[in-house]
Amino acid sequence: MKRKIARLSQRYLTALRNHLKQGVRAKLQPALRLGREAAAFGLETLELARMHERALATLEIARTKNGMMKRAEIFFAETLTPIVETHRAARHRKIELNRLNETLDRRTVDLAAANRRLQRGILRRRVVEEAAGKNGKQHDKCLKESLQLQTRLRQLTHRALFAQEDERKKISCELQDEIAQTLLGINVRLLSLKQHGRSNAKGLKNEIASTQRLVLKSARSVRKFARELDLYQPD
Repeated sequence: MKRKIARLSQRYLTALRNHLKQGVRAKLQPALRLGREAAAFGLETLELARMHERALATLEIARTKNGMMKRAEIFFAETLTPIVETHRAARHRKIELNRLNETLDRRTVDLAAANRRLQRGILRRRVVEEAAGKNGKQHDKCLKESLQLQTRLRQLTHRALFAQEDERKKISCELQDEIAQTLLGINVRLLSLKQHGRSNAKGLKNEIASTQRLVLKSARSVRKFARELDLYQPD
């Protein structure tokens, strides 16, 4: 895997160099292909950002050098797109997992109801045994079996609660990743707006609209994750 990532990093450097040489007429398809490879390798946003920074350092691009830094940032933003889409698909899978967990919750409730019925059955058994005057050994055996059943039920309940807590932590981590990636995308788009806003008013409006949509998607994602976390809050 390290060799594959190293080769990908070298291809990224080469593609970025060619992109900058071509100037404003350069196409972004090579960046998109690199992004798909990075997503296939399971790279995260920060790993790709480090790869981009190493390429900039190798190419020795100054931030005020004929707008090359801005074009490099646009190239990076295009490369980042498949990774963002991969996380969006993962979020959809997480929603499906949440549905399964809701089923687990209902079964946990059923288990608690069965536990209560078992407790009532134990009490009735004790009353019957005492009324029938059974000997102490048989009574102790029944009591031991009842206690063992209670212990097993408590263990099953604890396991279900631990599974829910672990799922809440996973959702919280994914929410943090989603917000970080979205904010990074917004930052890159704003840098692009700053570079090309004066010379291309129509393009500026389109970029602003696109950035606003990205912000709205981020807000919806945050609200959706918040609702999902509420589902896992204990009563």
